[in-house]
Amino acid sequence: MNNSLDLNDPYKIAAYIKEAKKTTIIKAYVDGNLKGLSAQNIKFFGSGEFWILFGENNDVIEFLQQNKHFINKYEIEFDRRNSAIPMLDIRNIEARIEPGAIIRDMVSIKKNAVIMMGAIINIGAEVGENTLIDMNAVLGARATVGNNCHIGAGAVLAGVLEPPSATPVIIEDNVLVGANAVILEGVRIGAGAVVAAGSVVTRDVPPRKVVAGIPARIIKDTSEMSADKNKLLDDLRG
Repeated sequence: MNNSLDLNDPYKIAAYIKEAKKTTIIKAYVDGNLKGLSAQNIKFFGSGEFWILFGENNDVIEFLQQNKHFINKYEIEFDRRNSAIPMLDIRNIEARIEPGAIIRDMVSIKKNAVIMMGAIINIGAEVGENTLIDMNAVLGARATVGNNCHIGAGAVLAGVLEPPSATPVIIEDNVLVGANAVILEGVRIGAGAVVAAGSVVTRDVPPRKVVAGIPARIIKDTSEMSADKNKLLDDLRG
């Protein structure tokens, strides 16, 4: 993780991505006798006739070709090509993160947050305590979501990188964003507001207002909604 990177400057983030070493890490499952063999920049695990190799694609393939007389067969597994930013190490985060979520490095996820399957969270984004990011939601670079929010399935919070914007999407506390809603770059959603499903929000939303439509407009105050329409379920966050 690059702790010195200025995440407030989209041009510096872009420059960091440009200059970052691009990696194509692969895993090779090898049926063969590799005992005593080694190679720089490749990690070896195994014994006897079964080995697993981790390393850059070119290094591993070159090793396999050079030592093919020791190998009966092999299978390659990969999930990226010329990747610039590693994935976030989520092992010690006090949150629930389901399989299939893609979370890049330099993302902040607070206690008791929930990240559902297929969610995508880009560099510099922040997710507050007890906030649920639903299936296939996208948080662009530096998108900021407060505490006790729900970002609905398929919703998109635009990032700051392209087009470049110094001001990220900011979702304040206790906000409900409906499924497939889109929040454009630089927009702030006030505390307690509700964004209806499928809306496209192009301007700031005041606290405790309900917006809907394309472009979204204020249709009422949240006090006019029935309680179950914007209720969050604590059991989902346990």
